[in-house]
Amino acid sequence: MLTDIVMEDPRWNAMGLDALAENAAINTLEFLNFPTEGYEIAVLACDDARIADLNTEFREKPTATNVLSWPAYELAPEQDGGTPNPPPAPDPSMGESLGDIAIAFETCQREAEDAGKPIADHVTHLIVHGVLHLLGYDHVRDRDATLMEGIETQILGKMGIADPYRG
Repeated sequence: MLTDIVMEDPRWNAMGLDALAENAAINTLEFLNFPTEGYEIAVLACDDARIADLNTEFREKPTATNVLSWPAYELAPEQDGGTPNPPPAPDPSMGESLGDIAIAFETCQREAEDAGKPIADHVTHLIVHGVLHLLGYDHVRDRDATLMEGIETQILGKMGIADPYRG
């Protein structure tokens, strides 16, 4: 398996986060033409309180957020809108970590309800988003954001999920 789920909040079990995360991660790597065997991504399935603690510790933002990511490698391009560097080739015998993702139940549920979309679709989008961060994509600079959102939209479209950035 590509994803290793650390289940801190049991509400994620009812949603089938294991399968959603695995499917989202595989689709993201396949879209970018990276192998899906030999890589590993840890996913912390937590609640708002836990992600607020992590957001405070790592980003100095004392609030809950939907998803956080910690890349194992610095792959971001120097040029705004550039393609990130590829991760190291995986060693199938050892497993190559791409990094860690944390996702918060209450925030995801609230955002999905507010947007009128299925929570499974929203969570899938956030896992794709998190995996792209692990692969060096970001949305701080304008052209980087356009590139990342375009890739997210294409991956989700191939998965039968509507463009999350359209009204």
